[in-house]
Amino acid sequence: MVSDDSGQHAAVKGFGRQGLTVGPIAFGGASIGNLYTEVDDATALDAVDAAWEAGVRYFDTAPHYGLGESERRLGQALRRYSREDFIVSTKVGRLLKQRSEQPDSASDDGSDELVRVFDFSRDGVMRSLESSLQRLGLDRVDVVLVHDPDDHYSEALDGAFPALEELRAQGVIRSYGAGMNQSAMLADFIRRTDLDIVMLAGRFTLLEQGALEDLLPVALERGVSVIAAGVFNSGILAKSDPLPGAYYNYAPAPEEVYRRAVRIAETCAEHQVTLPQAAIHFPALHPAVSTVCLGVRSRGHVMRNAQQYSSPVPPALWRDLADQGLIDERVIAHGLPDTR
Repeated sequence: MVSDDSGQHAAVKGFGRQGLTVGPIAFGGASIGNLYTEVDDATALDAVDAAWEAGVRYFDTAPHYGLGESERRLGQALRRYSREDFIVSTKVGRLLKQRSEQPDSASDDGSDELVRVFDFSRDGVMRSLESSLQRLGLDRVDVVLVHDPDDHYSEALDGAFPALEELRAQGVIRSYGAGMNQSAMLADFIRRTDLDIVMLAGRFTLLEQGALEDLLPVALERGVSVIAAGVFNSGILAKSDPLPGAYYNYAPAPEEVYRRAVRIAETCAEHQVTLPQAAIHFPALHPAVSTVCLGVRSRGHVMRNAQQYSSPVPPALWRDLADQGLIDERVIAHGLPDTR
């Protein structure tokens, strides 16, 4: 949970189909794994503490983030709290191996010792989860997501998902799913497996609503919870005034995208709302979205995100954006008050 603008705790939502609940904001652990900028252990642990103080109780990580560094730091921080009071998710699909075992691998980020190796097999899932538990120093994780299986569709369906179904049936994990930067394959996985949680990164934001065509309707139909991640589209929505050359989907934004971001920011300002404030609130307009996962690397990031969330967004803003064609009209079709 996090505190809303009245100082009360915001209501939790169901998370998956196995009795878990989650607050509106989640802690994304990529940044404490040194994503884009290195941080030290003390800064990373302080960021987790700040999130806890703000009421956040769901924490996401992955072996991929910092070659296990995110898991190690997150586990170190969370071991100071009661295990019954928080939810942790990690991911499978990339094994961390010694460079000496994979001399030709290029799937690393400069480590002298470790490399990432894609492995969506049943054995790979089991080995990955065991290693994650060791790095986390926890007795269990609650949710396991198949991580970026874009080029490994068949292997994930034949190996990873059946393995996770087995682990859920045994009570080793509570829920499982997939995390990707695309919505179409996630929608297909929902139809073809019994997963109950997915993480969608960057595809349901103020700048992109393509998930309305595939993922979100089937998630709602099947009772699958959606974690909205990447809500700032790599940075272009992270500041009140987007700058030319701001990053969008890991590269400098095309001019058309930049102009659209500027128009959205101007409309937000007319309603006394900042662009990042709107970006955080936007995904929760859809009932399939259970929580918004925000990557943070410091206490300052946590405090800023909490403040942005705690500042309410007037329904009139969403109507104005829809009327201008800046967001899809269908986004506000789920019970938004008519403000015209």
